[in-house]
Amino acid sequence: MPTPFPREVPAQVAFHRSELGIILSLYGRMVAAGEWRDYGISHLRDVAVFSVFRRTAEHPLYRIEKRPALRNRQGLYAVIGMDGQVLKRGHDLKAVLRVLERKLIRPVD
Repeated sequence: MPTPFPREVPAQVAFHRSELGIILSLYGRMVAAGEWRDYGISHLRDVAVFSVFRRTAEHPLYRIEKRPALRNRQGLYAVIGMDGQVLKRGHDLKAVLRVLERKLIRPVD
């Protein structure tokens, strides 16, 4: 039986302020370390993407994605490398971003 109300168009997926705080904290540390220089944010129907660039006019080094459709399966968040490979996926944003924080740890000579 058809529903009497028309289907609602799914809203855009966006990062919450607390999620952006976590991401921008890492971004600031990576900029200070000289690793990253620019970023872009995209809010689409099924995914929100925070892209990180070394230079402005190139492909992103990493994409941090939020996909609510995967919340109950592989995890809401993912870090994807330049080549499209999923580096880390999970339910906790801080845990997923740890894969990028390893770049900040450098051996002391």
